[in-house]
Amino acid sequence: MVKNNSLDSLDLYAKVEDLLGVKEAAPSLYAHYLLFLNSVDFDNLLDVGCGSGDFLRQMQGALDISQVKGIDLSPIMVSQTLKQGIDAQCIDLCDLSGQYDVITAVFDMLNYLDKVQLKDFLKCVYKHLNEGGVFLCDINTLYGFENVAVGSFIVDDEERFLTVDSDFEEGEYISEFTLFEKEDNCFKKSQETIKQYFHTVDELAKLTGLKLLVNDDVNLYELEEADKRFVVLKKI
Repeated sequence: MVKNNSLDSLDLYAKVEDLLGVKEAAPSLYAHYLLFLNSVDFDNLLDVGCGSGDFLRQMQGALDISQVKGIDLSPIMVSQTLKQGIDAQCIDLCDLSGQYDVITAVFDMLNYLDKVQLKDFLKCVYKHLNEGGVFLCDINTLYGFENVAVGSFIVDDEERFLTVDSDFEEGEYISEFTLFEKEDNCFKKSQETIKQYFHTVDELAKLTGLKLLVNDDVNLYELEEADKRFVVLKKI
């Protein structure tokens, strides 16, 4: 399901995720997932777009889940998850076999899908959920796109120099990533465009055919309005 964001762009993001403040903001977001999961009984969990595996590691440690698995389209991310001792596979959800009690898509994962991709992805979520299973995700709000994500960002950790220039227009968020990586006495330049798309909770509920259980505000940056929505949908 890599159409608008290429594998090269996903791998570039994997290389710089630690520079983007994601790990610092993650605990506040993960708390919403943990609070809900602590209230339900389940045996297994599949995390789609598992990234480096931090979410799965923390959920496994807190809840002692019998079986956790992560999938991601970036080989770099899958490698990092495997290093944490967590089962992971580089595969599209729609090509995966098996069903799960819980499926998660954490930290903007759905926003990387355009409308067509989102529809196809959510069909596969339904297919891979057990009866009574739940799908947990978070999506960026319009406020989050317009007031948090737009602008320029520069960070330098001596080994890497990253610039990100982002704009949001007509429901589409476009980020131009430019990375300089130190190799011996030189710097290697990589440049990719990464896109995200605005979706509403109503869209998710309609496309999945699942019952909406939770639709909560998430404010990661203590701003005037919520920058994310935490959503839980159940297969009845």
